[in-house]
Amino acid sequence: MTNLFTKQSSTVTVVATGIGAALFFVLGRFVAIPSPVPNTSISLQYAILAVFALLYGPVSGFLIGFIGHLLIDATSYGPWYSWEITSAVVGLIIGIALIHVSIDRTGFGRKQILLFNGAIVLANAVGWFLVAPILDIVLYAEPANKVFTQGLFAGVSNIITSCVLGTLLVVVYAQTRTKSNSLKVES
Repeated sequence: MTNLFTKQSSTVTVVATGIGAALFFVLGRFVAIPSPVPNTSISLQYAILAVFALLYGPVSGFLIGFIGHLLIDATSYGPWYSWEITSAVVGLIIGIALIHVSIDRTGFGRKQILLFNGAIVLANAVGWFLVAPILDIVLYAEPANKVFTQGLFAGVSNIITSCVLGTLLVVVYAQTRTKSNSLKVES
């Protein structure tokens, strides 16, 4: 059974969330690209988060972002809840913004690409330019100039990698799908 928040059946959503969190973890832990900003890297896992939030909805996006980021931190330097919450918020916003986009029904044309990239920009801007720095200041008493610099770098790099890599992944995925209205009954 599907509802407004999942896009798929609950079983499919649970499985997709587990796979998405695992992919988010592996990419974030082992494929992070160092950056000149301390404690910040160029992250490819946010493209996966965007794709899964598009395909499986906001609940899946939220859980993938939170669980995946928690696993990355737990296996490196320890939990940093402000950024784990931010990853969850990014997945949630993308999923909500794209709740009515259905690749199986409409394909992934120019309009859907613009919506997808717009959702990525919005989610990462809210998450990394506002949520992460504010939570860093409130939860950890971090200096504002440091956390806003980190947030700005993380947000911009996540927007770029997610728009480019995420769009490519969804375009390839969409080409494997048959539109629901494309089949005709032969007489």
